[in-house]
Amino acid sequence: MRRWWLLLVALVLGPVAWAAPAAPAGSPVAEHGRLAVKGNRVVDAQGRPYAVRGMSLFWSQWQPRYYDPATVVWLVRDWRVTAVRAAIGAQQGGYDTRPEAETKHAEAVIDAAIAQGIYVVVDWHAHQPRADDAVRFFGHIARKYRGVPNLIYETYNEPLPEHGWASVLKPYHAKVIGAIRAIDPDAFVVAGTRSWSQDVDEAAADPLPFANVAYTLHFYAATHKAALRAKAETAMRRGIALFVTEYGTTAANGDAPIDAEETRTWWDWCAKNGISYLNWSVANKDEASAILKPATQAVSGWAEGELTESGRLVRAHLRAAR
Repeated sequence: MRRWWLLLVALVLGPVAWAAPAAPAGSPVAEHGRLAVKGNRVVDAQGRPYAVRGMSLFWSQWQPRYYDPATVVWLVRDWRVTAVRAAIGAQQGGYDTRPEAETKHAEAVIDAAIAQGIYVVVDWHAHQPRADDAVRFFGHIARKYRGVPNLIYETYNEPLPEHGWASVLKPYHAKVIGAIRAIDPDAFVVAGTRSWSQDVDEAAADPLPFANVAYTLHFYAATHKAALRAKAETAMRRGIALFVTEYGTTAANGDAPIDAEETRTWWDWCAKNGISYLNWSVANKDEASAILKPATQAVSGWAEGELTESGRLVRAHLRAAR
């Protein structure tokens, strides 16, 4: 009889989710459990406001070397992150042409985060709304990791300004989030907003018809300042929770100048408002927002001299903040 029951489950939900190991004692996930939304705040399993801090990996198809368990372990032990972000390239030679390879990149980071007891943002890193691919990808992830408290689903990284919230993005999110929730009803989701995830006030005026959803806010400190914080505060007053899945210490193009003072202003603002934030990016690309110098080859164990100016600034903050 049990065999027939398992077959029925497999037909309805796909393969039975694997049993994740218990989070290591004392780890963020062991202490806080699965995240959720309560009012305009992200909260932990006990209903207490909780924000994660950490690092985002670079586009998976262009810097795959850091989609390695050793990188995640080093970020936890040395940088003291409580979350990492797997930026799974959706287009431009990513999932659109190599779905199996990009799915494996996601799984490698998820599995490493689970082993370390930290949170992991599974990011559909896209600028174009291709819902069918996103449903296929997230459906696989949700079936495999159903109920695992570490997971945070980011359904659309940075929608472009021309993709209207009501006409394009809201229907897109409804389809993708609906597919995830059909498999994992309690999944915590972060939904991208228009204009590279900055028009959060617009989303707050016309929110998605789902509970337990936060909305993506991105900033780059040398470009985005008080005006964007004011827009975010309007969104929170309207009742939505925000989550900074990506920020930079640099200009919006990811390059110089680095604005350390404004970055600290943003960190303080996020802490005041209980907002999570993840830095862009774990990469050795020759740009100011990368944390590693181009000559740095190791995937872990980086000496301070192998870090960029931004890398040193962010590492020092993360080590002091926990």
